[in-house]
Amino acid sequence: MTERQRLRIAVLNRVFTPTAGGAEGYSMALVEHLASEYEIHVFAQRIEHNWPGVSYHRVSAPLTRPRWINQLWYDCATWWATRHGFDVVHSHENTWHGQVQTVHVLPVKHKLFHGLRGWRLALRYVTVATSPRLLTHLALERLRFATRPDRVMVLTSPTLYDLVRDAYPNCRLRLLAPGVTLPDDALDKQAARDILGLPRAVSLLAFVANDYARKGLPAVLQALRQLPAEVQLAVVGNSAHIQRFAHQANGLGLGARVHFLGPLKDVSPLYEAADLLVHPTLEDTFAMVVLEAMAHGLPVIVSDARYCGIAALLSNGLNSMILSSPTDVEELAKSVERVLSDAALRQQLAHGARQFAQQHTWSGVAREQALIYRQLGSH
Repeated sequence: MTERQRLRIAVLNRVFTPTAGGAEGYSMALVEHLASEYEIHVFAQRIEHNWPGVSYHRVSAPLTRPRWINQLWYDCATWWATRHGFDVVHSHENTWHGQVQTVHVLPVKHKLFHGLRGWRLALRYVTVATSPRLLTHLALERLRFATRPDRVMVLTSPTLYDLVRDAYPNCRLRLLAPGVTLPDDALDKQAARDILGLPRAVSLLAFVANDYARKGLPAVLQALRQLPAEVQLAVVGNSAHIQRFAHQANGLGLGARVHFLGPLKDVSPLYEAADLLVHPTLEDTFAMVVLEAMAHGLPVIVSDARYCGIAALLSNGLNSMILSSPTDVEELAKSVERVLSDAALRQQLAHGARQFAQQHTWSGVAREQALIYRQLGSH
């Protein structure tokens, strides 16, 4: 493809930084893999990324709170900036504009109204009607999911695909789950622990999340109480949550067994240092951290597909251990103990994890995304 033929792609993501979360990681990985093929312009309010050939456009944020006002501001600003001059606008945000809309979160409509009947439904309608925040988010989503011949809705997991199909049955949907970059070289476990300042002679669990509560850290701490003292936990993610959960760990008598590492730009050393990733999430449309851990051959314990999207693609006992309930502390503790005590099972899970990751690489996802761009850009 010559310079003249290269499609100009606008990518919309309010936060474009590697420590933000899975949705941002998905967006950045696609940009990196497609930058040599397309002229890519990123529009974001926070940018901590620098990739050859990518143009970055900082969007103002006069009010970051309340969030719904900032979202509306960002949507209007990016609509104005991208209304001309681009072949494809690819939004990872709740916007009304953009031919490609990649959805990473549960639909607002589903979260507000699913399962409600009678007076509970009527009360919810009243709540929504009197809340500018809810009205804005719901209105933006309705515009986002409006049926248009030049729009493709991309869903990042089978679970999310089904929920969106139920909420907005007339949309043109595509399933495109996240990928992973396979590690080139593995660190020695002990060297990785030394880099992170973690103890050597322990069985180490890894927990990676920005929202500690929603991703199941309370259950992990309770389960840790039931496990031998040589089992310890390393927590990576949002430093704003450390004080609260360090206090909780101390209250449970686990202070010396829980290591809060804060956010890491590169989580790879933790995956190499750990013996097992625990992810008993209450809500995850995919859970990229699980796939990243699997790429390092790390056994994983995850919530089932009702709570964690990637679980719909996994096989219990072959490439993962799948929990029937993320809040069942007894089940979680027994699963951890089983994996740590059974070398054959650990070997099977590690082998299955690597095989799964090899089938879900970013290069494959990027090829599928490029096909969507070309289909839309040719119109």
